[in-house]
Amino acid sequence: MKANWNYPTQVLVGAGRISEVGALCESHGIRAPLIVTDPGIASLPMFAQLVSICQASSLAVLSFSNIKPNPTGQNVEDGVMSFLAGNHDAVIALGGGSALDAGKSIALIARQSCSLWDLEDLGDNTRNADPNKIVPVIAIPTTAGTGSEVGRAGLIVNESEQRKVIIFHPKMMPVSVILDPELTTGLPAHLTAATGMDALSHSLEAWCSPGFHPMAEGIALESIRLVGAHLEQVVTDGTNVDSRLHMLVASMMGATAFQRGLGAMHALAHPLGAVYDAHHGLLNAVLMPYVLQANRSVIEARICRLAAYIGQDSNFNAFLDWVLQLRAAINIPHTLESVIERNDSFERIGEMAVLDPSASGNPIAFSAAEYQKILINACEGNL
Repeated sequence: MKANWNYPTQVLVGAGRISEVGALCESHGIRAPLIVTDPGIASLPMFAQLVSICQASSLAVLSFSNIKPNPTGQNVEDGVMSFLAGNHDAVIALGGGSALDAGKSIALIARQSCSLWDLEDLGDNTRNADPNKIVPVIAIPTTAGTGSEVGRAGLIVNESEQRKVIIFHPKMMPVSVILDPELTTGLPAHLTAATGMDALSHSLEAWCSPGFHPMAEGIALESIRLVGAHLEQVVTDGTNVDSRLHMLVASMMGATAFQRGLGAMHALAHPLGAVYDAHHGLLNAVLMPYVLQANRSVIEARICRLAAYIGQDSNFNAFLDWVLQLRAAINIPHTLESVIERNDSFERIGEMAVLDPSASGNPIAFSAAEYQKILINACEGNL
């Protein structure tokens, strides 16, 4: 299966399409791209393959891979230094959400006079950047989770504040995306599970958000169905290229849908990830049923519609059971204490969640104490 899409940006879909990256660069006038990836990907054959394809197209390509799983401001700063030292004109971001977010952030800030933190997603901060100095990005995801390849933002940890910051600019959207399922077949089962649940969290929170965006609602519905149809399959058999492709599509759809809004899962996962350096997708996966239950009084009718669409009984409990069964089938822990060490930071996490931009999309405006209660329930397994 192959296709060319132009929504929300140019997307080349299909097995083996990484081979077209040289032609893509030529079409965008790119001659000297910096490949931004993570240390794990940099040691794999797919990275060497990408470099070889670029060199065969006479591109002056170098790479930067000093990126943490939760990328930091220092990682971005180091990447900018590599970008400038190599006189690069674009970024090819290869990897999961960390590499994609870092790559987009490097491309955004490399030639600006403002700081990275001046472009936090607040007010009219986008005016701090000169849009003509933002360099193009070609994004190649190797996980099906964040959907960052079609996002206009990057999540970067401000280490001095122990806070995940959403860096945003409309021109952070990659100019082209390659969805090549063959690049995801070697992803370990536990990461396939966690990133797949992250994709589900994006579409589920978009579906539950009270924002008005009917197109995003439709995209969210089908993304959730695709995850239900394919996630367990790719965790069980990572070589299933067809299901891998459908999970990449579901992930991209989730990131497109959450223009409608996110919610309490992400409002909690962001500070938890910043404080505990835990995997973002796994945090969302564990928090999911507890946040659904906390929001139940407002979202029950909407969840009933969703349950019917994915072939379940049209009631809230049926959908909650579907989530719990899916998590169990792919070995997602039931409690938060399986992921982080519970301590006295939960009060602070609750306060940070209230301030997180994702909180504005939640169907209920939870207080810090209510967020703290969700965390406690998630630790103790109380549904």
